[in-house]
Amino acid sequence: MSIFEPNLLIHEKSPYLLQHAHNPVRWYPWGSEAFEKARAEDKPVFLSIGYASCHWCHVMEEESFEDHEVAELLNKHFISIKVDREERPDIDSVYMSVCQAMTGSGGWPMSVFMTPDQKPFFAATYLPKTSRYHLTGLMDLLPRISLLWKQDRERLLKIGNEITDHLNTDQRPSETVSLSEDVPAQALADLNASFDNVNGGFGTAPKFPTPAVLLFLIQQYKLCGDKDSLAMAEHTLLRMYRGGIFDHIGGGFSRYSTDDRWLVPHFEKMLYDNALLLEAYAEAYACCENPLFPEIADAVVSCVLNELSHPDGGFYCSQDADSEGEEGKYYTFTRDEVLHVLGEENGSLFCSLYDITDRGNFEGKSIPNLLKQSPFPNDHEGLKRMKRTLYLYRKKRTSLSTDKKILTSWNCLMISALTKASRIFGREKFLAAAQKAESFLDKHLRKDDGRLFLRWCDGEAAYDGQLEDYAFYSLSMLSLYRSTFLEEYLEKAVQAA
Repeated sequence: MSIFEPNLLIHEKSPYLLQHAHNPVRWYPWGSEAFEKARAEDKPVFLSIGYASCHWCHVMEEESFEDHEVAELLNKHFISIKVDREERPDIDSVYMSVCQAMTGSGGWPMSVFMTPDQKPFFAATYLPKTSRYHLTGLMDLLPRISLLWKQDRERLLKIGNEITDHLNTDQRPSETVSLSEDVPAQALADLNASFDNVNGGFGTAPKFPTPAVLLFLIQQYKLCGDKDSLAMAEHTLLRMYRGGIFDHIGGGFSRYSTDDRWLVPHFEKMLYDNALLLEAYAEAYACCENPLFPEIADAVVSCVLNELSHPDGGFYCSQDADSEGEEGKYYTFTRDEVLHVLGEENGSLFCSLYDITDRGNFEGKSIPNLLKQSPFPNDHEGLKRMKRTLYLYRKKRTSLSTDKKILTSWNCLMISALTKASRIFGREKFLAAAQKAESFLDKHLRKDDGRLFLRWCDGEAAYDGQLEDYAFYSLSMLSLYRSTFLEEYLEKAVQAA
């Protein structure tokens, strides 16, 4: 058997797994075949979990999984399994708990070493090929683990048993706890203590939008009249919009900001982030009527409909952070480039408004943003035409990879957000998009008996729905019922519940 023969991911549907199908690493998808192979050959298992639009997953693939030296070590001493964390959230959840228990943190790509009976004994996130700074490289780590497996296996098994016992204990149901007024009060106190009064958001870099927190703050205003809570939410929503985490050319939000000002994001766009942020902007507008929020909502929905929509109505998972191997290339501009596309007069105006300079603000180029603008520029028709021209230009200049999996849970979050936003902003097209997406789910991801599939991709539905699929599906059906009063939505919600 050739050490670099094609791997088994070539038969998968997941775009993330297919990205790795031609690696020299002999990858297996998650399943009994891989673990039986590990037992038969008496080898430990290397599990790598990531997702298609993850920048550091691409880095690790390029550095290590496309490297023949790393592949030779993995193929000789390990059975290697690749998992798409969006397609298998159940597996990701288990091993993320392992990673957090062993390292104190987690993230993707996730790297886990385990026994053939799935007991983990080492976990980490991104690992470079060779050791540098505080990171152990795979070329040092793989031989060390292989040697321990052969010469000191009892030590690894002991670690695996301890971690497994810890997880089993940690996941036992706890005693019922009543929710008192002290709990939200303590949460508000903690949020106040970590709130960034200047830039919005909580804590320091990296900063995540945390729309669930913003929705909690808005809820506290609605329930208790707490104006400070609403002010924190509104300020954060405005500052995120002003920053580069918001795509001022094509709409939509990136996953998180690498700095505390929301300027430089990791550029991947996720469906679930934009769904929850759309809901947050809608709920905030219902309380404070900030005139910018309808425009932001329109831009988010336009991004989803233009970039993340199946022709028949379902919503795709994400768009990549990288273009042609370079992070952010799709989203950044030089000043000369903008002047060339828009002309001297319009180009100069656009650059002055959106902080596009000769020096740049990201690796010699500029991420459009409004952080230096106060008050905000009026988004008049002329400015909208400039954005449209730049949008069409950048689509021709370079392209983004789109993960075209359609997940039941994430689609239901977007359906709920669109339906709520349609009521609050009076946008009929939002409701129409939600109903079209629901029709897609009903046709492709819902069985005749009402049970759900987890994902649809390339014409195939797969994996039984999990708890979050049923919870978010019920939520979306109730939201549609509130807007349409069509009984079929209420009946589907009851059946799913």
